[in-house]
Amino acid sequence: MAFTNPSRDEIKEILRQAGIIAVVGLSDDPSKVSYMVSEAMQKKGYRIIPVNPKAASILGQKCYARLQDIPEKVDIVNVFRRPEHTPPIAEAAVEIGAKALWLQLGIENEEAAEIAGRGGLKVIMDRCIKVEDSILLPNGK
Repeated sequence: MAFTNPSRDEIKEILRQAGIIAVVGLSDDPSKVSYMVSEAMQKKGYRIIPVNPKAASILGQKCYARLQDIPEKVDIVNVFRRPEHTPPIAEAAVEIGAKALWLQLGIENEEAAEIAGRGGLKVIMDRCIKVEDSILLPNGK
C-alpha cells in the first residue's frame, strides 16, 4: 500500500505536542537549508537537538553523533539526509521512542516509513517542517 502523509489536523497536533526536535543532518553552515529551517523552528520555541557527528555544537546546542546518544526524550526526528540513508535513521527513531519521523521536503523512503510506522511513530515525508508549522500554527503552539 502506498504511503500517505497524516492529515493536516494530525500534523498540526504532532507539532503542537512537540517540544524537542532532533535534527539528523543539521549543518553548521548558516547558508544551508537544514540550518535555516532549524533556526526558524528554534525561534518558534521548539528545542532543537543537532545530530551531526562532525560538529561540537550548532545553534548553541550540543551536537550528538547518533540519535541513540541523546540523553533525553525526543518528540520528532527531523531528517535532512538523502533518502537512501533514512531506513537506519527510522530504526534509531523507533529505538529511542520518538513520536514522529519527519523526512524533509524532497526526501521520501517507503522502507523508512514502514520501519517507523511499525514502531508506532507517525511519519511525515516530503514536507518542510518549517512550512507546515508556519501554516498550521502561525501564532505558535
